[in-house]
Amino acid sequence: MTRTIRVRVASNSSYMRDDDTFDLPPFGSLDAAIAECKRIVDDYLASAYEPGMSAEALYRSYTMFGDDPYIITDEEGVPFSAWEYAKARASEISQEASISV
Repeated sequence: MTRTIRVRVASNSSYMRDDDTFDLPPFGSLDAAIAECKRIVDDYLASAYEPGMSAEALYRSYTMFGDDPYIITDEEGVPFSAWEYAKARASEISQEASISV
């Protein structure tokens, strides 16, 4: 049995508006879907980061304006949350930037 794994992307800036939500083509594996979700979050964080920006400010920017990808599958307990991932990555980006200064 082939399972279908989809990624739906919503905009944090227009929470609960269906007209600002879109689906990506289906993925063949959960790992591929998670990797794409992470790429979407990473792209936003990289574009929003400014030198000296705190992890909290970067994360807040993401939760207000970034795209929020989530996985749709028949399986329960999908091990990915874009907000949790963004929070961890914002901290890493902020720490990496302070080390390279």
